[in-house]
Amino acid sequence: MTHDNEFLEGLVKSGMMILLSEIGDKTFFIAAIMAMRHSRLTVFSGAIGALGVMTALSAAMGWAAPNLISKEITHYLAVGLFFFFGGRSLYESVVAWDGGGDELAEVEAELADEDEKKKKGKKGKKDASSFLLSPVLVETFVITFLAEWGDRSQIATIGLAASSDPVGVTIGGIAGHAVCTGAAVIGGRHMAEHISERAVAIAGGVLFCLFGAHSLVTGLEE
Repeated sequence: MTHDNEFLEGLVKSGMMILLSEIGDKTFFIAAIMAMRHSRLTVFSGAIGALGVMTALSAAMGWAAPNLISKEITHYLAVGLFFFFGGRSLYESVVAWDGGGDELAEVEAELADEDEKKKKGKKGKKDASSFLLSPVLVETFVITFLAEWGDRSQIATIGLAASSDPVGVTIGGIAGHAVCTGAAVIGGRHMAEHISERAVAIAGGVLFCLFGAHSLVTGLEE
C-alpha cells in the first residue's frame, strides 16, 4: 500500500470511527450542556482543543507502539481491540440494552456539582481570573480531556495509528471531533432527543468489527 493510500485510509477510518462513537457520548453532552450556559464559540474552542490534544497524543502512542513492541504483535493487538470494542458495543446495544440516556443524566449531575463548587469558591477570585484565559474555556478543556481519557475512542485511535498512517488518523480524528463538537454546541440536546442512541451504538459496533476484519485481512496479505 502506498503512503498516500495509507494516509487516506487512516483519515477515513478515524473520521468515521469518531463520528459513530462520539455522537451521544459523554464529551458530546458536555459540549452541548456547556453551550447552553456559555458562549458557543468558547465552549467549542475548549472542547476541540482538548479533543485535538487527546487525538494527537493517542496517535503518537499508536505510532510509537510498533517501535517498542514487534510490529506483528502490535498489529494483532490493534485487531483484537477493534473486535473487542465492536463486540462490546453490539452486545450492549442489542443484548443488554437498558434504554440509554445515562450519559446525559451523568453529565448534567457532574456539571451541576461543578457549578455549586464554583459558587462557593467564587469570592476573591474574580479579579485574578479576569486577566487569565477564559475560565469557561479552561473548564471545558479540562472536563472534556478528563472525560475522553481512557474512552473507547481514545483506545481505538491508538489502535488505528498503530496499523494506519498516524498523520491521517490524527487529521481524520480531529475533523470527526470538530463535526461532533460543532453539532453538540449548536443543537446537541435537540439532536440527542431525535437520534436513536441504540442505532448509533449498533452502527459503531459494526464499524469497529469491520475495521478489525479489514486490518486482519490486509495484515495477512502483507
